Amino acid sequence: MPSTFTWLDYSERERRKMLDVIHLFDEKGTRDELGIGAVRDSFADLFFPGTTTIQTRAKYFLFVPWIHLDLERRKIPSSQFAAQARWQEVVLIDALAKSDDKEGTIGIDARASLKRLPSNVYWQGMGAWGIRMFPGSQDHYNRSIDAFYVSTLRNLRTDDGDTADGHVARNWHAAIPPMSKDFPGIATFSLTNEEAQYLRERIWSRVPHSLLAFLVGRGILTEPVEFPWEHSQYGDFPLHIKEQLEHARNFSEAIHGAALLYNLMLAEKAAAVELTEDYRNQLEEWAVRTNERKTIFISWDRQKFWSIVESSGQRVAHPTKLFINSWLDIAINSAKGETITDKDQVRRLIHERERALKNNLARLDNQRALELWTGAAGSAQLNYRWPVTQRIVSDILKGLAKEVADA
Repeated sequence: MPSTFTWLDYSERERRKMLDVIHLFDEKGTRDELGIGAVRDSFADLFFPGTTTIQTRAKYFLFVPWIHLDLERRKIPSSQFAAQARWQEVVLIDALAKSDDKEGTIGIDARASLKRLPSNVYWQGMGAWGIRMFPGSQDHYNRSIDAFYVSTLRNLRTDDGDTADGHVARNWHAAIPPMSKDFPGIATFSLTNEEAQYLRERIWSRVPHSLLAFLVGRGILTEPVEFPWEHSQYGDFPLHIKEQLEHARNFSEAIHGAALLYNLMLAEKAAAVELTEDYRNQLEEWAVRTNERKTIFISWDRQKFWSIVESSGQRVAHPTKLFINSWLDIAINSAKGETITDKDQVRRLIHERERALKNNLARLDNQRALELWTGAAGSAQLNYRWPVTQRIVSDILKGLAKEVADA
């Protein structure tokens, strides 16, 4: 019987997080196999609010409002609104596929059969950045359009018949830059200076203390790096961001050993000789890197770490905390030179964690589940959505640089 997800009384945010998780099932090495996603997402939300792992380019934060504002302008009724929006998003896919810069085009392969449209991928982020003013879900927005049209006719008027200030019903931010007359038939990911300034202003206005706000405000175009703490401007980051990044880096590097050990155990269980050797080598390299930072790991203020994690509003379940704290103790022991790869109690911790999360579907216990293992299950080191954010920031900075070029 195939697995299914039943939507109960989840919030829109939780529903979208679940959709992101489902999407990640197909991405090698990125899955949350050991159930530490709440900590990962906490730091990602602190650093890069409004982003998700499946966003691609900055201009979608404008493409989506433009499509919906055009439909509102033409008074498309609720009964047709979702279908019309979908059609325009498919037209947009075709337009981007014909452009000089196709990278990051959502749905470039699926086209009209695309299941999850860009509007769905960016809905939460547009709300976080204050681009979307409508407070509810995308489905609720589509269904409420008729009522919205009625409400705009009831706005308070001045004696001259103009709409009174402060009483304008809006689903979208008032200062969104205008779209071109050819959109969505002709489109490009390249941001104009006006568009880039607008996105920067929205980020500054809504999430001013984030690393994202620093990067679009004071950041410079640099060569891509693997992790945010490797950024060339790290020394210029505000103190609170550097503190958060230090804790995020410690966690990313320490918990990576658990992911590698889990995959080593799977490789051994599957009698995959080459993979077994590969993961043993990776664990040895992890131990060396951990040892190089042993002074930092040994002095790590874990109470402060948990305080930062909880400050974002993410709830970390007690069993997850117990597992993470147990593993961090192991990582610190490794930093002191203790070899942990073949310790029974360490392997038992990993085994029991998988069993607690997956019950009878745990790969270490279920041969059929093990056969579905592709060779890398959640083996990548945590980067807190940095690859996605790095591209979005680059798009904005390139748009802002056009001001200098034009001058």
